[in-house]
Amino acid sequence: MSRLLYIFVFFLTGWLLPAGVQAQELQPVKISRNKRFFQTADGKPFFWLGDTGWLLFVRLTREEVITYLDARKQQGFNVIQVMVLHDVKNARNVYGDDAIEGGDASKPITTPGADPADSVAYDFWDHIDFVIREAAKRGLYMALVPVWGSNVKEGRVTTAQAAVFAKFLAERYKDQSNIIWMNGGDIKGTDGLNVWNTIGSTIKKYDPRHLMTFHPRGRYSSSDWFHTASWLDFNMFQSGHRTYAQDTSVSENNHFGEDNWKYVNVDYRLKPVKPTLDGEPSYENIPHGLHDSLQPRWKAADLRRYAYWSVFAGGAGFTYGENAVMQFNTKGFKDANYGVTQGWKQAVHAPGAQQMKFIKELLLAYDYNSRVPAQELLVDNKGSRYNYLLATKGRGYAMVYTYSGKPFKVDLSRLGFKPAKAKWFYPANGKYAPVKLSRPAGVVSFDPPEAKTDAEGTDRVLVLEE
Repeated sequence: MSRLLYIFVFFLTGWLLPAGVQAQELQPVKISRNKRFFQTADGKPFFWLGDTGWLLFVRLTREEVITYLDARKQQGFNVIQVMVLHDVKNARNVYGDDAIEGGDASKPITTPGADPADSVAYDFWDHIDFVIREAAKRGLYMALVPVWGSNVKEGRVTTAQAAVFAKFLAERYKDQSNIIWMNGGDIKGTDGLNVWNTIGSTIKKYDPRHLMTFHPRGRYSSSDWFHTASWLDFNMFQSGHRTYAQDTSVSENNHFGEDNWKYVNVDYRLKPVKPTLDGEPSYENIPHGLHDSLQPRWKAADLRRYAYWSVFAGGAGFTYGENAVMQFNTKGFKDANYGVTQGWKQAVHAPGAQQMKFIKELLLAYDYNSRVPAQELLVDNKGSRYNYLLATKGRGYAMVYTYSGKPFKVDLSRLGFKPAKAKWFYPANGKYAPVKLSRPAGVVSFDPPEAKTDAEGTDRVLVLEE
């Protein structure tokens, strides 16, 4: 093969990627042997670090897709949560291509060809195909929500339509290795129960190799309705966007406030054992409670707290979100919501987005699948809310997360090993500082180092090693 022809084929097949991006053959994500976590098909631990890019398929051009995916890859994310059909009455992308005919989910509009230079050939589904392929090149998995929950609740998707649409999706994407299915979409399972079960069972019938969960409305978990459903491989909860004081809905069962670790505690005890994670906590830069733009905004430190709390309690990963990015806001966007003030291209580099990778790096540096909740290590852990401590341990290590940074006590005799080393980990920057162990046994007090700058935060992780 001539050099010019080789270069041409190299480019045409999509292997010639932006600087720093290497094409990779992704392994499908599976459930780990102990049923608590995820792993890739070749057995490597997989820590779910998600981002809510809900409107990615409809708001961004091909060029903008690359900008977004490159940013999230660089920041260490590995899952992008996105809606396929956000609004069946107006299922149209940035190029003006409609997804379905006449608002009927059972009638996807497809055209021959997929050349992006041909506006007729390049349809709505070709654009989704493009995004999925580009994500795979960057090691990113796509968690696809077939139909957003409000469409079902309002009766705009029937069970019959759902069955046809679910089969269409399953057959189109069953051979893509970077797919995860996310049934539901900010909804109670009882709001359209037959539709959700139809989507779940139909996709599983035609695409049994990809994992599936259910994205519930705030302050619920998929386990509230579907834990034993044959199509549900792992649980997902939405801890939501309310503060402790705002979590007052009389009609709801769970009043955990900001304590998202409590959802993990519930799911962790269920049988059969399934992984669980917080698929939507408070978004960075969104008002407390969502709807009043005069309320304070959730910040990077809040997202770190949600991440470490839920993961140390036994969660299999964590999903981050940012107000402008989740809706891909741009100046003048008429459908902008939740008091958004930034454009997504600026907000994609928000502090919290830069810091999320540190929890993944921390946990994957140790024996991952042996990790369990370890609250028994904590002595006098009677603090509530922001003073509450979370501990986890695995083979040859243990960790304690403190959000407040106040001194605490650990019973080293309950570690299951004799600690030889200790250090502080800073969730805001991924750095370490040494800790001098006063003694390797008994109850020992630890005093976290104070913050030198506001950006450093007060939260710390004590790491103990064999």
